[in-house]
Amino acid sequence: MAAKNGDEKRIRRDGAGGDEDEEEEEENEEVMMEAWERAYADERSWESLQEDESGLLRPLDTASILHAHYRRRLLRRASAPASSRIQKGLIRYLYLVIDLSRAASETDYRPSRMAVVLKGAETFIREFFDQNPLSHIGLVIIKDGVAQRLTDLGGTPDSQIKALMAKRECSGDASLQNALELVCDYLGQVPSYGHREVLILYSSLNTCDPRDIMETIEKCKKDKIRCSVVGLSAEIYICKYICEETGGSYTVALDESHFKELLLEHAPPPAAIAEYAAANLIKMGFPQRGADGVIAICSCHKEAKVGGGYTCPRCKARVCELPTECRLCGLTLVSSPHLARSYHHLFPVTPFNEVTSMPLNKTLRKTPQACFGCQQSLGNQGSNSVLYVSCGKCNQLFCLDCDIYIHESLHNCPGCESQRESRSYDAKA
Repeated sequence: MAAKNGDEKRIRRDGAGGDEDEEEEEENEEVMMEAWERAYADERSWESLQEDESGLLRPLDTASILHAHYRRRLLRRASAPASSRIQKGLIRYLYLVIDLSRAASETDYRPSRMAVVLKGAETFIREFFDQNPLSHIGLVIIKDGVAQRLTDLGGTPDSQIKALMAKRECSGDASLQNALELVCDYLGQVPSYGHREVLILYSSLNTCDPRDIMETIEKCKKDKIRCSVVGLSAEIYICKYICEETGGSYTVALDESHFKELLLEHAPPPAAIAEYAAANLIKMGFPQRGADGVIAICSCHKEAKVGGGYTCPRCKARVCELPTECRLCGLTLVSSPHLARSYHHLFPVTPFNEVTSMPLNKTLRKTPQACFGCQQSLGNQGSNSVLYVSCGKCNQLFCLDCDIYIHESLHNCPGCESQRESRSYDAKA
């Protein structure tokens, strides 16, 4: 009996020792993890995903997604009644000002404000050029009380993103006045037909300015520069004042997804201010792409390059990218796809109407209708009614996802296009 009791005690000690070793290993793993990694591990965000019928992962709680879709829909409907009377700024010259002061290193956004801002800026730059193929964008950073221009105004996203990702250090204070002074000097040189804009991604709660910033704001207003600010901390009076005086918008992000949503709202061309919306005729050239084996001197970088590039039809100078302005003769150089992609801003798809009650199919009374775009069922889910929309011209029903896709990416109503094709086919028959 004594031997058996001794064996049992040893077994219990071994078992307890094994549990202690596992706990120690878990504690060591937690110590090795970064702070933001431990936060994700505690929340176990992967458990809030589910697999749908097609094998894609979707979140269990879609309330935030539906809220974002509905908000974008309301903004689109708010500008729709006057869209026919508002001139859009299709040729934009925008400077993206990014705050990289010590406030950008705060970790209230995961993993830090700087990481969220840089990721959002990359997404915004690509969406900006997709929505505005004739426009130009440049980058400015503010840190250590000074403003530094990273890139010139250009028409391609790759060079802008590459220069932005090389700057990941945060230090010093931010200076709004220095940033606005620098931007005013460069935007004052753009053509009169271009719409001058500044978008500031601001993380600080103050500004360290060498002089009176009110004089700089008046200068921006005189030079017809629209200033907008997206804040990451809290509402600041001076930022709100700048936006009100120059005709821009001021918003404050609540979290990462809200910040991205606010940022992408600046991608479509805004309505031109009445004082600045002067009609102009613009001379444009459509250059031809050079042969692959030809060696020519690039007027952009002032060096010899082999193959590629474009030749100005007026002075025969070579440029690397489109759209741009010829460095020798000043002619605006674009391609025909750039003009075609800007057409939908002039004649956008009419916003769809909301459907409160879902009508049943005439042939199958118990079967609800399906979305005309994705063919998913539009029936009510339980007792909670789901929002759907219908086109006012073809009366086809669409879900919110298809509504966003049609108005922001496709720019054509599938129901109207199908009816147009059927009418043309009947006419031929």
